[in-house]
Amino acid sequence: MPRRIIKKYMPDPKKLQEQKSLRFLGKLLEDPGLLHLTRRSVANAFMVGIFFAFIPVPFQMVLAAAGAMLLHCNLPISVGLVWITNPVTMPVMFYGTYLVGAWILGVEAQPMPDELTLEWLGQLLNDAWLPLYLGSAVVGVIMAILSNIGIRLLWRWHVSKSWKSRKGRLHILSKPKTDTDDKH
Repeated sequence: MPRRIIKKYMPDPKKLQEQKSLRFLGKLLEDPGLLHLTRRSVANAFMVGIFFAFIPVPFQMVLAAAGAMLLHCNLPISVGLVWITNPVTMPVMFYGTYLVGAWILGVEAQPMPDELTLEWLGQLLNDAWLPLYLGSAVVGVIMAILSNIGIRLLWRWHVSKSWKSRKGRLHILSKPKTDTDDKH
């Protein structure tokens, strides 16, 4: 994977430990695995971040950070992926998970209004919390597993491609010169 690009945007471990808002985590932030960029740590970070992005609760970032610490995976990636759920995507994502939950429960789903408002979302939460949370959990688990598998496959493909490229360059460099090579 493009480790250099990701590392450029990663926070410094010392600065992360000095953050006032994170001091309550204390020694937990000293785990070096929370900032590693390995196939396992990044894939698991995607799994944690994507799962909590689909769960309609406040403080998703705190939950993603706790999940990253629990699984010893990349903390910044886990927390950053929670922002998939933002004010623009939230109504559509959560209505979709509500529909999945209603389908699983066999309940008739409420139609989506012409205008998406926070009031409508609040009313939906009040009236249909069970289908919403069930659908969110199911979709969150499925998307988390798919993202974990996808990152692992993408990482493996990228490493394989890099090795093939390196092998090709080494083959060209190790090729002995012939008389015909000198004429060109």
